Order: sequence, then C-alpha cells, then structure tokens
Amino acid sequence: MSGEIWMVLGFFACVMALITVAGYVWMTRVGGTPAEVALAGPAPASTRTALAQLLELVGQVVPTKASDLEAVRRRLLAAGYRPSASVPVFFGLKCGSALLLAITLGWLVVVLRESLSAALLPSIGALYVGYTMPDRLLRAMTKARAGRIRRGLPDALDLLVLCVEAGQSLDQGLVDAGAELKRTHPDLAMEFLVVHLELRAGKDRADALRDLADRNPEPELRKLTGLLIQSDRFGASLGPALRVHAKYLRIRSKQQAEETARKISIKLLFPIFFLIFPAMMIVTAGPAILQIFTQLLPMIRGE
Repeated sequence: MSGEIWMVLGFFACVMALITVAGYVWMTRVGGTPAEVALAGPAPASTRTALAQLLELVGQVVPTKASDLEAVRRRLLAAGYRPSASVPVFFGLKCGSALLLAITLGWLVVVLRESLSAALLPSIGALYVGYTMPDRLLRAMTKARAGRIRRGLPDALDLLVLCVEAGQSLDQGLVDAGAELKRTHPDLAMEFLVVHLELRAGKDRADALRDLADRNPEPELRKLTGLLIQSDRFGASLGPALRVHAKYLRIRSKQQAEETARKISIKLLFPIFFLIFPAMMIVTAGPAILQIFTQLLPMIRGE
C-alpha cells in the first residue's frame, strides 16, 4: 500500500511540474507580463521552447470557427496578449490542461478503486473542467487588467492636461504620458503606446481611439476615448475637458472605495458567524458543557 501511495505522489509531482513549466512558458512566450513585453520589445529566442511550440501546434490543429477565433483574439487583447501566436497557444493550453487533469484524476481513481470503468465519469468531468479552466483564468486576468487601467486613468489625465496646456499636441501628449506611466501603470502605458504606433502608421486619430476603446472593456477608458474623439471633431479645447473628466474620475474612484468599505461589514458577517463564532463558543462554553456532562448529569441520574 505504501508503494502505491508513493507512486501516486510521484505522479502528482510530475503533473504539477509539467503544468508549472507549461504556464511559465506560455506566459513568457505569449506575453508574461503583457505590458512589459509590449513596452520592452519581443521576447528573446531562448523562451521559444519545445513545449510552447507544441502547444501552438496543438492549437492550430484544433478545429474552430472563424467567429470563435475572433472572439478569443479579442479576449486575449483585452487581457493584454497581442502576439499572433497567442490564439493557437491558448487553444493548445486548453487541450493540454484538459488532458492532464483527466489523466491525473482517472489514474487516481484507477489506483484507489482498482477499476477502469469507475474512472470514466470522473475523467469526463475533469476533461470539461480542464478545458474551461483557461477561459476562467483569462476572464479573471481581463478583469484585473481593466481594474489596473481604471486606477491609472486619473494620473494619465493629469499628465495629458499638463502636456496639452503646455502647448503639445494630443499625439505627443499620449507619448509623454505613456512614458511617464511606464513604471506605475504599465498596462495603460502600453495602450497609449499602441495608439501612438497606429497614428505613426497612418491611421486616423479617431479610428485609433475607437480601436483603443474596442480593445478594452473598461467603461471609463471608453468614456475618455469618446471625449477625445468629440473634442477633436468639434475643435473644442482639450485642457478644460480633460481636467473636468479627471476630477470626475477621482470622485468616482472615491465613491467606489467608500462603497467597498461599506460592503466589508456585510462580507465579514459570514466568516464571523461560521468560523470565528463557533471557535469562540468552543473556548468559552466548552469547559462549562464538560462540567455539566461530567458532574451535573451523574447527580441527576443518582436522584
């Protein structure tokens, strides 16, 4: 029995090592920290390992519709992954995680139950969970990146106001603001850099700003792009408009922080009631209950 336990533990260790290596290679190949890769340039050739190439090949073989590929590409863009290989690597990662989880759970059931038929249903469930797990992770990464962009917008607007009121154009203001935000808010700096590169490539400013709004699901960034497009179309002064919008964003951030602080008391109710309160009852009332069972009950039975 001890040999089987060590075999299962060794198999789990191998699977966890493979998953860790796959995740690290995918992050470094597809983007790692997406903003840093986009600002620093392409990744070195040493990161193009055989595992990343295998995931890309598997993703290219997976039959998918063109609409699904476009939807996944937009989701990866919203999460900050821009390389062309990100879509096939993502599908390859989904297939790899599904197979690894199904094989791991199936092997564990076979070892414990010693029945191959008993592992069929758990393996199917693990296959589904493993295939959908990268989607859930990507959704969480997209939400986290949108939050980072939202937190960096007030500082970016202050820098844009300074640049515009100093006499610079909006294009140069985006470049300077992105350079200043490179360390503190790299995701937003990356977006400004992409807009600048699109403008240098000859794209119209309104189209570049619309693409910025389409790439990011953050509503506040969409409002900013709408403000810039309308100001550019009607020839309005950007300085006062950006200053008012920056003030609105700071008030909005303060209100959201206050709302989150008010929700803490409600969220703490469940862990206090189900975790802290039982422990306190055991510590405080436990000795009294023991005294009742050891002393009072024998006296009652004796009477």
